[in-house]
Amino acid sequence: MAAKQPDLVRKIRREASRLGFAAIGFSSPREQKTAIERYEQMIREKRHGDMTFLEKHLQERANPEILLPGLKTIISTAISYNIPIDIAAGKPKISRYALAGDYHVIIRSKLEELGNFLAKLFNEPVKTAVAVDSSPVLEKTWAEQSGIGRPGKNTLLIVPSAGSYIFLGELLIDREITDIKQPLPYPCGGCNSCLENCPTGALLEAGKIDATKCISYLTIEMKREFTPEESTLIGDNLFGCDRCQEVCPYNMQAIVGADDSFVLKKSLLDITAEEIRSLTKSGFRDLFSGTPVYRIGLRRLKRNARAVAENISGRKKAQ
Repeated sequence: MAAKQPDLVRKIRREASRLGFAAIGFSSPREQKTAIERYEQMIREKRHGDMTFLEKHLQERANPEILLPGLKTIISTAISYNIPIDIAAGKPKISRYALAGDYHVIIRSKLEELGNFLAKLFNEPVKTAVAVDSSPVLEKTWAEQSGIGRPGKNTLLIVPSAGSYIFLGELLIDREITDIKQPLPYPCGGCNSCLENCPTGALLEAGKIDATKCISYLTIEMKREFTPEESTLIGDNLFGCDRCQEVCPYNMQAIVGADDSFVLKKSLLDITAEEIRSLTKSGFRDLFSGTPVYRIGLRRLKRNARAVAENISGRKKAQ
């Protein structure tokens, strides 16, 4: 059954809005040769660091029908986590997305609910597969194809109304939904704020990042101990880094704010590096369970806290 009626698309968009999504779009699973070539180039140049999982499942990335036999449509969604925060100077910084509940759980639940809605809409079973971040899907490519946003110079997808403080999620379905949208214009123009403000020079050029220099990679993905240089590079960032987003005009002017599902855990705003270093396993669980920070474990978080404490202390002595 081909679902091309505008009324059908309107109903799906209305439901997506009710679920809290800032944007939703539809694309057919055609070959994405350029995106795959760029992905393979990143792997060849070792810009992914120790994230060896990115080297796997290339076939699935190139052909998402492997993930859902009979795939007809990829539904791309974006949801905002743009929670207003104010971290005092001299306090460790935790990336904004990690100050609330685990987005993997939240978005998966919403996409499953959207899948159930589609089954009712079609009045027959609909085969679906949910993809949230960890699945081998070209998320930004499909989002761009669907017309909900375009990657900016900081490599992150920018949704015009919501900026880049967004999570992406996909619902793969075995039904055809056609909603042709014109590609969005390139969002950045002559703005180079993210390139000029990246604290480590990880943004090599517009749209190209070396993860091994990125503070988010160093504090979250990298499992080994820091070298002295890496320890200095992370500054006061305990978990992740938002600098390239903080200076982006789209985030400063975003119309759409964080979905209500992302509730700020205020206790994480005032935490100190010393408190992290003295945490027990049970204390770590009580403080971070249910947030993205919990995924890296206490050992890595304490590694980060040691470096942050040294950097903050060194800065105070220099003043």
